[in-house]
Amino acid sequence: MTELSFHEMTKEKGAARVVLNRPKHNVFNIEMMQELTALLDELNADDDLKCVVISGKGASWCAGVEVGDHKPELAPEMIRVFDALLKQIHAIKVPTIAAVHGACLGGGMEVAIACDMVVAAKAAVFGQPEIKLGFLPPYAAVRLPHLVGPSKAIEICTTGRRYTAQAMYEMGLISDILEDDAFEEGLGKVIKEIGHASPLIIRLNKKAVKQHLGLGIDAAMESVGDMFLNQLMKTEDTLEGIKSFEEKRRAEWVNR
Repeated sequence: MTELSFHEMTKEKGAARVVLNRPKHNVFNIEMMQELTALLDELNADDDLKCVVISGKGASWCAGVEVGDHKPELAPEMIRVFDALLKQIHAIKVPTIAAVHGACLGGGMEVAIACDMVVAAKAAVFGQPEIKLGFLPPYAAVRLPHLVGPSKAIEICTTGRRYTAQAMYEMGLISDILEDDAFEEGLGKVIKEIGHASPLIIRLNKKAVKQHLGLGIDAAMESVGDMFLNQLMKTEDTLEGIKSFEEKRRAEWVNR
């Protein structure tokens, strides 16, 4: 297991909880990004994993990437390391959840939107303020148009505006808004919903969604039908799901 200097990590009932922990606002530096990438890579090799939750300790979820790491002599390494982190998040086979409270800005927001789901506290604040320092957010420029459309993506990137959790929810960037004083309780319910399922079937469901993005309808339906018949229907857990339903009992997953 990677030695952790900037994060905390626990696992319970198939859910991995990764906590960003670099006071005061969990601002990423190169070493922190490298550590998170290595940790997520290790978690991705766990066949019993059901989801990965990334939360933050302190006042903010993550207020961005160190401005000093953007200097010309450091920028190539910073971009390489940041891109590796984002690609590792995309590579995780189970659902990833950004559990956001406080400020989620700049590179922090880019990491959040790299996750499959964003669950936010009502008081959370989002934004891409890079333009105010003369920068652009590379990943957000690529990812946001797929999530909110080109018009809103340009607005977010060129105004540097800060957005409430409610505004982000209305754009479709956030899947759930939770009351601040019941954040952990609400997050626990989301994790529990995923946790009822088989780890293998969770992976297949995520794969079915991501593998067919951008395909035409005919090719996508043919491919997902093949996945259903020749992968899903050959698993022990799918047969167990049918059997448990017919016998009116809780399924006993074997992850095969």
